[in-house]
Amino acid sequence: MPHYLGIDVGTGSARAGVFDHTGNMLASAKRDIEVWREAGDIVEQSSNDIWRAVCAATREAVAQSGVAPEAIAGIGFDATCSLVVLGKGGVPLAIGPSGNPERNIIVWMDHRAVEQTRRINRSGEAVLNYVGGVISPEMETPKLLWLAENLPATFNAAWQFMDLADFLTWRATGSLARSVCTVTCKWTYLAHESRWDEAYFRKIGLGALADE
Repeated sequence: MPHYLGIDVGTGSARAGVFDHTGNMLASAKRDIEVWREAGDIVEQSSNDIWRAVCAATREAVAQSGVAPEAIAGIGFDATCSLVVLGKGGVPLAIGPSGNPERNIIVWMDHRAVEQTRRINRSGEAVLNYVGGVISPEMETPKLLWLAENLPATFNAAWQFMDLADFLTWRATGSLARSVCTVTCKWTYLAHESRWDEAYFRKIGLGALADE
């Protein structure tokens, strides 16, 4: 019978569970992850630290379950609405005042982009209708605008901007495919039309994304 691995990355820990084909959990394990906080509502994490925690929790859960690794038929990831910034070759880039490239994740509860959020909401763009009428500073677009305005060197050097869940998929498989759920709910992708609204990005100051 096939077995499945579920991995959930929250704010403070990474959890892995092994399940049988009926959904019964056979074993689970958890590893803590580091969180850095600074003045200005800055909250950051490290994609390398999170991946190490995911791997350690996974190895422990699989070992406890008694299931052979080759019997794992599928892996599912979920994670917080956190922005991962990677440079060429997948190296982490600094995204805050510390200048530490290991701190390359703007965590969901980071509110550094409150002013950018206000400006985006004042734009009145139709795309906002699909996120409840107003965007939140915990979504990815305001965070990207903050980076473009405050750390242009990082923004311009970035190879990939990823939701944390999509980063985990890429790290596990090498695939750059994005979850339609994450980009629709957190990045203003118009899933019902299978497109991005380029005019929206240009109006709010993220024309570079529209040019990609």
